[in-house]
Amino acid sequence: MHSILCSVILCIMAPWSLYFKMREAMDITTAFAKALRTVRTQRGLTQEDFSMVSSRTYLSMLERGAGSPTLEKVEALAGRMKVHPVTLMVLAYVNDQDDESLDDFLKMIADEVDEINRDGSQINQQ
Repeated sequence: MHSILCSVILCIMAPWSLYFKMREAMDITTAFAKALRTVRTQRGLTQEDFSMVSSRTYLSMLERGAGSPTLEKVEALAGRMKVHPVTLMVLAYVNDQDDESLDDFLKMIADEVDEINRDGSQINQQ
């Protein structure tokens, strides 16, 4: 009986699990779109100003949250706007987290990098 109940619960919850995973992906895509559009307009650039990097149609699609760029494209777009690619990502993630300040976010990243570097150097010494 217990295994049947678990199976029923899994069947009911599986589509919701997929929904929440998709929702998370859509939220960060939307947040990246907002960050991209914000930096572009703050820099006084039009979508046409990106013709050497990307088509206006592609940039428009990214700014609507209708797609996700590759790392190479993020780097090219950021370069055209004269910001570091990580700046776009930080803006996207901070905008996506309503309750997290930029300082808290950057501290969390610094702590994680320090921990990884510390753990990595211990591994390399063995």
